[in-house]
Amino acid sequence: MRIISYNVNGIRAAINKGFLEWLQTDPADVICLQETKAVKENVDHTKFNDLGYQDYWFSAQKKGYSGVAVFTRIKPDNVQYGTGHKVSDDEGRVLQLDFGDVKLINAYFPSGTTGEERQSFKYVWLDEFFVYLNELRKKYPKLILCGDYNIAHKEIDIHNPVGNKNTSGFLTEERAWMDKFFKHEWIDTFRHFHEEPHRYSWWSQRFPTVRLQNKGWRIDYINVTKPLRKNLKDSEIYPNVMHSDHCPVYLDINL
Repeated sequence: MRIISYNVNGIRAAINKGFLEWLQTDPADVICLQETKAVKENVDHTKFNDLGYQDYWFSAQKKGYSGVAVFTRIKPDNVQYGTGHKVSDDEGRVLQLDFGDVKLINAYFPSGTTGEERQSFKYVWLDEFFVYLNELRKKYPKLILCGDYNIAHKEIDIHNPVGNKNTSGFLTEERAWMDKFFKHEWIDTFRHFHEEPHRYSWWSQRFPTVRLQNKGWRIDYINVTKPLRKNLKDSEIYPNVMHSDHCPVYLDINL
């Protein structure tokens, strides 16, 4: 199964920048999108179906905000919308698909960049989600968790770690959550294959030249639980795919 995770920063804007033409190149079997900023009815989703994808959407109640979607050429056995945490579900943050004994979770983690209130919400969300994942693993040991985590884990994952030490997305508490996450037998699939620096998946739009200069952050991940380690085949980041301020991240896994 070839999987892509991609924060499109608005699916309609991405379509206007060539997203559909990119899909025609057959980039993956399952494509997990975050920050769709749309409901299914507001998009001509038949174009995805024409390319062989079934599409599943979980949108925020607030218009033009958040939301996740999954396009898949492999029929899932089950689809679950949300986690049961109302505040998170109201923002359309988690969509889950079962493929045999593997559960794929597409998640859009909150950002704390707009102020203390959202940063506090982010910490609560992270704690609740950590508990949720641990409970889920008792029934589903084989989990794939992809999405925009909105956290750069280590200094290698950010262009300017010193200058951003007090910036949301690279705060000590957020990075500690990632430490705890990986210590609970989750595998960073990109780092499983790639130890080199300067590999990023997001670049600030406030400074137009930073993407050209590759001054970015790696905040998009496809991570798996330990029972799937032996199934990993390849992982990549595609910075030259430019429909968004993020770029797609990729995992090839043998299921």
